[in-house]
Amino acid sequence: MTRDTKRSLTLLSPTLVLLLLALTLPILMLIVLSFWTQVGMNLTPGFTLENYETFFDRRIFPVLLQRSIENSAMVAVLTVLLAYPAAYFIAFRVQKRKILWLILITLPFWTSYLLRIFAWKVILGYNGVINSGFISIGLIEEPLTFLLNNRGAVVITLAHAWAAFAILPIYVSLEKIDRSLLEAAADLGESPLWSFLRVTLPLSLPGVIASALLVFIPTVGDYVAPNLVGGTNGLMIGNLVQTQFGRGNNWPLGAAISIISMIAITGVVCVFLLLVHQMKKKLA
Repeated sequence: MTRDTKRSLTLLSPTLVLLLLALTLPILMLIVLSFWTQVGMNLTPGFTLENYETFFDRRIFPVLLQRSIENSAMVAVLTVLLAYPAAYFIAFRVQKRKILWLILITLPFWTSYLLRIFAWKVILGYNGVINSGFISIGLIEEPLTFLLNNRGAVVITLAHAWAAFAILPIYVSLEKIDRSLLEAAADLGESPLWSFLRVTLPLSLPGVIASALLVFIPTVGDYVAPNLVGGTNGLMIGNLVQTQFGRGNNWPLGAAISIISMIAITGVVCVFLLLVHQMKKKLA
């Protein structure tokens, strides 16, 4: 290695070690804890697969995990569909003060995550903004009860909560596209629609994939939105983990559920990336 490389590694080493410890220690602690047992307030160190067996013996646990993955997949798709037009508009239509537009997009997310969830509860509630508005203009006579406390409310709330995180990667990907490629497509007689489908969209796929993963992975374990707007029909695996570490007072079982969830999420992400890779090979 050159002297500059050694110097760079020396400067980065403390930070890398700190980040590595901060990332790996909690996971290692969860793995170890998942093999312990707990009776009352007492944790018993040891090695047992009882917690993992409990997860698969209780049918509701795998069902909640499957529901969480499905909900997060819908959130990721909806968020990307909403984020792409906004990112496209800023990248290709806004000529001046793009940074101002980006700030305006992220402005709602300067408030507390919890407050934004409560806002959606007010909007979708029995006497909320939507029901009150529909009643005032005569569209309905009684408030709609299906707006809140279901999976749809959870998906909508999470999609809004993570929208800014999806817009930014897509915007960066669109901003990097060489505009001369679009001009060449136009010179060759391509319509704006086909230019988008054949040039813009394929070149922006890295940002789309990054946004989808950035939204999907953390929302699987979210428990705040399902708890506030999902009701019993919108509960997810994060609520189960939170219960085990809270009222359930069974930390080893909560740790085991967390580890199983992380493995399942990793598997889904790997399959998704494999499918994307195969699609790219076919298109190439």
